[in-house]
Amino acid sequence: MTDFLNEAKSLFSYTQTLRRDFHLHPELGFNEIRTGGIVSKELEALGLEVTKGVGKTGVVGLLEGAKPGPTLLLRFDMDALPITEDTGAEYASQNQGVMHACGHDGHTAIGLTVAKILNAHKNELAGTIKFCFQPSEEGNNGEEVGGAEMMLKDGVLENPKVDMTLSLHLWNEKPLGWIHVAKGPVMAGAEEFKIKIIGRGGHGAIPEAAVDPVVCAAQIVSAAQTIVSRNVSPSETAVVSFTIINGGTAFNVIPQEVTMAGTIRTFDLRVREKVIKRFEEIVNGVASAMGCQAEVNVKQLTPALINAEHVTASVQETARRVLPHANHDSTPYLTMGAEDMAYIQAKVDGCYFFIGSNNKEKHLDYGHHHPKFDFDEQALINGAALMASAAADILK
Repeated sequence: MTDFLNEAKSLFSYTQTLRRDFHLHPELGFNEIRTGGIVSKELEALGLEVTKGVGKTGVVGLLEGAKPGPTLLLRFDMDALPITEDTGAEYASQNQGVMHACGHDGHTAIGLTVAKILNAHKNELAGTIKFCFQPSEEGNNGEEVGGAEMMLKDGVLENPKVDMTLSLHLWNEKPLGWIHVAKGPVMAGAEEFKIKIIGRGGHGAIPEAAVDPVVCAAQIVSAAQTIVSRNVSPSETAVVSFTIINGGTAFNVIPQEVTMAGTIRTFDLRVREKVIKRFEEIVNGVASAMGCQAEVNVKQLTPALINAEHVTASVQETARRVLPHANHDSTPYLTMGAEDMAYIQAKVDGCYFFIGSNNKEKHLDYGHHHPKFDFDEQALINGAALMASAAADILK
C-alpha cells in the first residue's frame, strides 16, 4: 500500500514554502486574487483541468482517476482575517491589518500538496477528485452569502456530480499529533442577531421624562442569559452571546435608541428553534415592559456541520493506518465555532476532521483569530498525509 506519509514528508519543503508565502501575503474573503492565482498555476502545472472564478474567487481543479468511480470533493479554504499580526515571525504578514490567524494558509498549502501526491498516483484511483479551493470562509465580506454558498450557487457540486466530501482544519486548541475524526455533529450552526431598542431620549438628570433604551438593553442582555440556563436541557448545547452594544453620544443625554448584535450557536435543529423563539420573546417582552419598541432580526450564517457515518468510518480507519503513532480521538468533540463547509455537507455526505497543530514548547499555542496565532508546521505533514490517504482509500 502506498506510503503517503513519507511522500508528504518528502514534500514538506514545498508545503512549507507555499504556506509561508501565503502567510506573507494574506487576502480577505473574495479578494484572494494572488492566492487563487498561485493555486491555479500549481494545479495547471500538474495537468489538472482548472476552473477559476467559482464562487467569485474560488478555484476548482479536476483530477481524473484511471478507472470510473465516484466523485470526491476535497475542500480547502484560502481567506485571511482583518487582524494586525503580532507574531514577530520572519514570514509575518506584509499586508497591514490582514493576517492568516486561523490556519487557512496551511490548508491551502496542504491542498496543493495533496494534489501533487494524488496526481502522481492517479492510475490507482477509481473515480474523480475535485480540488475545491474556497474563498471567504470567515464571512460574507460584503456579499449576501459566504464562500461555500457562493461556490454552491456556481455549481461546484455538479459537472461531475459530487458524491462525497472531505475537509480538514488545523487545530491549535490541541497539540501536534492529535487527530480527531468523529461521526455526527462537529461544529455548531451559527446565527447572527441584530436588535434595535427604541425609547425616548432626554436629559440624563431627568430620567422620568425619558424612556431609557440603555436600561432596557441591559435588562435584555441579562434576561437572554436565562435561555441557555433555563430553557435548554443541561444535556444539550447552546450559546447566546451579545458582542456589540452601541448607544449614546454624551454623558448627560439619554439616547433615543440602542443597537445590539451577537450570535446564537446550536447543534440540534429543535434546540435552535427553541432558542430563537425564546430569544425573540424575551427581547420583545422586556422592551414592551419597559416602554420601548424592539426590532429583532435573526439571520442564519451556517447550519451545524455534521459528519456522515460511513465516510467518517473510512477516514478513521485510514488515520489509524497512516498515522499509527498519533493520538487518535473519535469521541464527540463539539466546538461552538461555525464552519460554512456545513452548507456543502448538508447536501453531500462528508467528513470534516481536525489536525492538532499547537506546540507549547515553541510558544505556538495561541488560539485561532489571535494576533499571535501560529502553528507547528509539522502539522502540515500530518494533514497532507491523512487527506491524500483518505481520498485514495475512498476511491480505491
